[in-house]
Amino acid sequence: MRRTILIAALVAITGLAAWADDRGPVTGLPLPRYVSMKAAEGYARRGPSSTHRIDWVFKRRNMPLLLTDEYGQWRRVQDREGAGGWMHYSLLSGNRTVIVEPEQLDLRRRPTPDSPVSARLETGVVAWLDHCEGDWCEVEVEGTGGWAERAALWGILPGEPSD
Repeated sequence: MRRTILIAALVAITGLAAWADDRGPVTGLPLPRYVSMKAAEGYARRGPSSTHRIDWVFKRRNMPLLLTDEYGQWRRVQDREGAGGWMHYSLLSGNRTVIVEPEQLDLRRRPTPDSPVSARLETGVVAWLDHCEGDWCEVEVEGTGGWAERAALWGILPGEPSD
């Protein structure tokens, strides 16, 4: 009986550890993870091949996408509204970008709420993600950089480390 309980506990712990460290079967990179659109236009298909029906067409270079699965040369992605499908990996980049969520977002010179404002961004602006420190992320838009609160950005997982 004691041995059965020990085996069951080990199986539960092993399963939990695998879930917490989910890796893509093709790249070995973490899932889910964020990527960006390398191309100016990309088809999101119903399945992982060029013969599958196109469900969505993304038309915004550098837009962040959440990558949730991998199959061969195909990656399953979705945008911030949940639209998406399978895209060929050549249309995607590992360069990180984020989308501004609130109507107006103040970029700060330092990662503190009382720091001077360096720029103001509107909803939907795509910014390059540099790195995050705690609840703040350093971003850049057209040569202007600053710090934004992580919660105001779509394209980075809560608690995700960033360098």
